[in-house]
Amino acid sequence: MTFTNLKARVRDGAGRPIVAATTPTVPKTRSREESQPKTQHARAWNVVVHNDAVNLMSYVTYVFQRVFGYARDKAERHMMEVHEKGRSILWTGDLEPAESYVKKLQAALLLTTLERVE
Repeated sequence: MTFTNLKARVRDGAGRPIVAATTPTVPKTRSREESQPKTQHARAWNVVVHNDAVNLMSYVTYVFQRVFGYARDKAERHMMEVHEKGRSILWTGDLEPAESYVKKLQAALLLTTLERVE
């Protein structure tokens, strides 16, 4: 840490000297995380909904529309994929939004998991 101009001499309106202590300046260093691009460490995550015997197809479609903002046709396609294949990948992207989607879907009582894209 270095101090720049510890005692700066300044004069007031009457010409009297004013001694002001300045704040220390700290050299700015970049952390290891900041120096490397995020794209090297970023991995994609899949939000996957699995089939269950509890929820109605119309309810699952409704939840997909509300959580993801999907149009009815797209929500129904994903619902049918869950029904016929046992699972559907609804969204792929960064970890934080993926976790948020999983929590919202689980709060709606849908069987949902988060999977890393290989």
